[in-house]
Amino acid sequence: MELAIDALDIASIRPFWKAVLGYTDEPGRDGPTDALVDPLGHGPSVWFQHMDAPRPQRNRIHFDVCVPHDEAAQRIAATLAAGGRLLSDDAAPAFWVLADAEGNEACVTTWQGRD
Repeated sequence: MELAIDALDIASIRPFWKAVLGYTDEPGRDGPTDALVDPLGHGPSVWFQHMDAPRPQRNRIHFDVCVPHDEAAQRIAATLAAGGRLLSDDAAPAFWVLADAEGNEACVTTWQGRD
């Protein structure tokens, strides 16, 4: 299985997804538009498809990335350093909402702070 993310500017969003998912470059492919893979081999690969024009009513995605509670701060910092934006930390430490440069969202989640 693969996940595809449609993007106008792949090079601007790829670092965000690499950081928030904790993924690595596909072996031998580390270019600004190349696919990403799970270094543990458990998750699907992520590839990027170039769009010529925005489609605001279609193909918006949202990932929940569950990490151990003691890794959340590091994952969030890496994602922000990779060009991400923090949209909300209102539910922290249960989850933080982050977005890439094109508005696609990912939540970094932990088990803490849940009912």
